[in-house]
Amino acid sequence: MSDHEQVTGVGAYVVVFLALMVLTSLTVGAAFVDLGPFNDVVALAIAFTKATLVVLIFMHVRHASRLTKITVVAGFLWLLILFGITLTDYFSRGFLG
Repeated sequence: MSDHEQVTGVGAYVVVFLALMVLTSLTVGAAFVDLGPFNDVVALAIAFTKATLVVLIFMHVRHASRLTKITVVAGFLWLLILFGITLTDYFSRGFLG
């Protein structure tokens, strides 16, 4: 293992900040467009993209060790499992509306 750490330059932070601002504008714009059942899909895709940028750049996972990357992936997999359990409960209930 080397003693040199990867350092993310200021330019990368500025580019990611601008990308996050554009994606936030897309989120606001998408809220005013009726896409039918795809509204949630578009919103989640934009949110996933923003979360990925934050984790990789601002949390320095891009240059982290393999163990850190595995831990981040395990956290996301656990989140998906919890969403899956919640959705199975939600879809198994009768809609009383």
